[in-house]
Amino acid sequence: MRVIGIDLGSKRIGVATSDATGTIASPYTVIQRHGRDRQADHRAIAAIAAEMKAERVVVGLPLSLSGDKGPAAQAAEAEAAELAAVLPVPVETWDERLTTVSADRSMMEMRMKADARRRVVDKVAAAILLQAWLDAHRSPA
Repeated sequence: MRVIGIDLGSKRIGVATSDATGTIASPYTVIQRHGRDRQADHRAIAAIAAEMKAERVVVGLPLSLSGDKGPAAQAAEAEAAELAAVLPVPVETWDERLTTVSADRSMMEMRMKADARRRVVDKVAAAILLQAWLDAHRSPA
């Protein structure tokens, strides 16, 4: 089952995809937000989901460290609901606490320069969140 992972940001949306077996997540692309035109953002996500023949979309839910739903998590839930209304596949949210921090640290360890990290951190964060979802939903062998 191919799954798309989405890391919603205010300026960029990170996108990751799984392999066809739903085992491994990989960074895919970064979508630049279209200002206040969320429909354009959602059309771009829908096009990727169709191109990849995705069977599910997982949207990162930025819970606070305590697990509470603050304003960012509430906004992510609202946008996930909007995506669910336009996508022909199930859309769900998944805890994404610290994925961006983890992605940035990994790239710093690889000695990537700050400008290079900024260009890819969102899709790497999306891959981390998607891999966590895939691992949690893997069928026992």
